Amino acid sequence: MGGAGTISCVTEYFDLVVVGAGPAGSAAAIAAQRSGLQTLLLDAQGPGRDKTCGDGLTPRAVETLEALNLEVPAYRNKGLKLHGYGGDVEAPWPRGEGSAAPRTVFDAMLVDEARTAGATIRQNCAATGVEFSGGAISAVKTDQGSVRAKWVVVADGVRSPFGKKLGREWHKGEVFGIAARSYCDSPFSDEPWMHSHVELRDADGVIQPGYGWIFPLGNGTVNLGCGALSTDARPAKVNTKKLLADYAAQQREAWSLGPEQAVTSALLPMGGAVSNVAGPNWVLIGDAAACVNPLNGEGIDYGLETAVLAVELINAGGDLTLAWPALLRSHYGDAFTLARTLARLLTYPQFLPLAGPVALRGLGGRYLMPAAARLMGNLVQEDDRDLVARVWRAAGRVVPKNAPLWDVA
Repeated sequence: MGGAGTISCVTEYFDLVVVGAGPAGSAAAIAAQRSGLQTLLLDAQGPGRDKTCGDGLTPRAVETLEALNLEVPAYRNKGLKLHGYGGDVEAPWPRGEGSAAPRTVFDAMLVDEARTAGATIRQNCAATGVEFSGGAISAVKTDQGSVRAKWVVVADGVRSPFGKKLGREWHKGEVFGIAARSYCDSPFSDEPWMHSHVELRDADGVIQPGYGWIFPLGNGTVNLGCGALSTDARPAKVNTKKLLADYAAQQREAWSLGPEQAVTSALLPMGGAVSNVAGPNWVLIGDAAACVNPLNGEGIDYGLETAVLAVELINAGGDLTLAWPALLRSHYGDAFTLARTLARLLTYPQFLPLAGPVALRGLGGRYLMPAAARLMGNLVQEDDRDLVARVWRAAGRVVPKNAPLWDVA
């Protein structure tokens, strides 16, 4: 475990170096070390790392944790409750249970699991540069020295500073998210539902673009936040931190909320809208590869899944330059393409006030929103054969594919 010292790594060699110790990076380190790859997990931050996040774990994320024999946080939830435009819709998860935990706790648990698996952990150790040999990465430079590596997995988050050094490009013409998050004390932190409010108003009662969420954490607090979708052409004209304060004030009585604490905000690339995510012996995974649902900003499940997929591909051997983006497209391409198209509608300020009342009342609330909640929960998977899954996949296949989707330069 690294600190701020001056460890010399020049002569060290690892089968795999993982850059970034969030859920995706730690899961990759766990899977790789267990498969026999001597793994180094680097993180620029120290223990207690935090991130702007809703902290929710969908049943899909829970399934991946269980498949890796990892601990699932004790809190459980049954699904989503959606509110707004005169309607309230209860949308249970179609299978399994969800969970939630503060990222400081969840990330630390996964780092500990990587250490237990036998991986070498260096925190407060930023990856600062790279050396190439024949087009492949031969060494990763850190602020504690250089490390030779056979393979590299980049999991350094939404901004992916190390990914940029490798040529990663984020296409902001596609839909991306902006979000703010806080924690509030609440006596209802054991409430077994995640709540989302799709009708947000400012202090003057004017409808704002975006949505709010309250995700109970089972520890005496809730994660309260808000987000909006944006593009370069139609930037969301909203101050998310101010909107968060207005939203908290509006929900304070119903949830007996304490003051907002640990407020953070972030931009979030979504739906595969990045290019150059792989080279001969390296790949980007999770948020770094924009593996984020464009409809709700959820990415932990994709981070865990892409970690496992990347390690499987590395263990199969071969050049990853084309194989990795092709694998991402085969797993997520149709769904992400359609979700980006639908999310683009939400960047039009007039869309939600028109569609919201239809979706959240009457037959829309009874039939449409439970299906939407399933899509927002990332619970349509490749092996599903029911009507919602078939319609979703078919629609994804007919949406034009000329937009960037893990393109290769």
